[in-house]
Amino acid sequence: MCGRPLLAAQRCDTVVVAYDEDLANRIRELVQDEPGLTEKRMFGGLAFLVNGNMAVSASGQGGMLLRVDPTDTPALVQRLEATRFEMRGREMDGWLRIDPSSLATKRQLKSWVSRGVSYARSLPAK
Repeated sequence: MCGRPLLAAQRCDTVVVAYDEDLANRIRELVQDEPGLTEKRMFGGLAFLVNGNMAVSASGQGGMLLRVDPTDTPALVQRLEATRFEMRGREMDGWLRIDPSSLATKRQLKSWVSRGVSYARSLPAK
């Protein structure tokens, strides 16, 4: 889709990738054996859901969007790589943006992904 309506005779040759496909593949590799796992395009990225609850997403704005226990948010945002996710000008506890520079190694990525999956698994299934 070109992001604009097309007339019948027009073509759109532009391919838009809204998120880091390499990051999405790295996340997929870590979560592929999780029971109840689904993938869904949301928030401009590719989200990985556990039993219908978002755990982690390769963000369309770079880096990763992560779902965490809201009570953990204040401590986690003290880390340089994590900031509160902002939606419509409002920062949200329980949702973090993780800077791509802190996801370079498998160990770094796994640490964040495991946190998101654990929290999503703790929620009632949707």
